[in-house]
Amino acid sequence: MPASDPPVDVDVERYLLLLNARSSPRTVDAYRRDLASLAASRGGSVGDATVDDLERWLAAMRAQGLAPATLARRVSAVRTYFRHLILIGSISDNPAAEIQLPRRGRRLPRALSPADTERLIDAATGSTPRTLRDRALVELLYGAGLRVSEAMGLEKSAVDVDERIVRVHGKGGKERLVPLGRPAAEAARRYLALGRPHLDRRYRPELFLNARGGPLTRAGAFLILRRLAEKAGLEPERVHP
Repeated sequence: MPASDPPVDVDVERYLLLLNARSSPRTVDAYRRDLASLAASRGGSVGDATVDDLERWLAAMRAQGLAPATLARRVSAVRTYFRHLILIGSISDNPAAEIQLPRRGRRLPRALSPADTERLIDAATGSTPRTLRDRALVELLYGAGLRVSEAMGLEKSAVDVDERIVRVHGKGGKERLVPLGRPAAEAARRYLALGRPHLDRRYRPELFLNARGGPLTRAGAFLILRRLAEKAGLEPERVHP
């Protein structure tokens, strides 16, 4: 642990050891820093934190001018830790369950207004495997602010719809945790449960699959966006996440 990081308690360290078995070192380090931030804020064990402690912690971070994405990631990390404590019987209630994730604005293409962006997303409707995929795709691109290349690089295991988090590998192989809003998380949940199983004929790890069961390509994703733009009455050339 870097010397500048506040110390974390033994229960947190045990949790991080478990997390290390299924997550990358970068992800574990992010959880360590986020939990250490709460420990430093309240001056004691993270597991003993109350709703009031969490509200004060969040207010202090807002006062520091931290980005909404950073706040959302930290709240989500703490919420996940408390769920772990409930599972092992250390606590009975999750104080972070009452804390709302900070709102994140949609990262919009410069050429699309917020209203046009909503029209594009609303054009991805239906209950077939492909329409469920398309809805999940546009929600991740416009609701979570992912690049097409990042979305195409996702594996299904990268999405945690319960905690509303997706692990994204960006340029240079760097991993970051991206919070999902409720619409994006619900679209991903429906696709994973009701759409993707009908497309996955080859047991592929990729999140987004084409009609033949192979990985959806960037070109394929752009074709989907063009088709949705036309359906929404938008100029396809304006749709470039």
